[in-house]
Amino acid sequence: MQTATKKMLSVLVSALALVALAMTPALAKDSQKKKSSHSPTKAAAKAAGHHDEKPGPAWMTFGGTVKKVEGNTYTVEDYEGNHVNLYVGQGTKQIKPKKVGDTVRAEITQSGFANSIQ
Repeated sequence: MQTATKKMLSVLVSALALVALAMTPALAKDSQKKKSSHSPTKAAAKAAGHHDEKPGPAWMTFGGTVKKVEGNTYTVEDYEGNHVNLYVGQGTKQIKPKKVGDTVRAEITQSGFANSIQ
């Protein structure tokens, strides 16, 4: 009886090993597909051609350093080195206007309007 159990156990272990070997390439392909170079800040930068003029639904929270201020547009460099234009207006909640070199965290709409800046 013991030899039959040992044979059955060795067959099960072998089958499990074969299944694991067969699944490895498929799992590796899935993990490569999930690695995306998509960055929310890059998407916000692409939306720079069109921006909201007023607050709207928050899309993301964005942080970085102010690199340039031109009128109602702040150019902010995020922690990955991407530059994003944030648009401010009367609807933007901020304690005081920011200047070059300030570190900011902003809640922005998908098209780059800053609902609030801290």
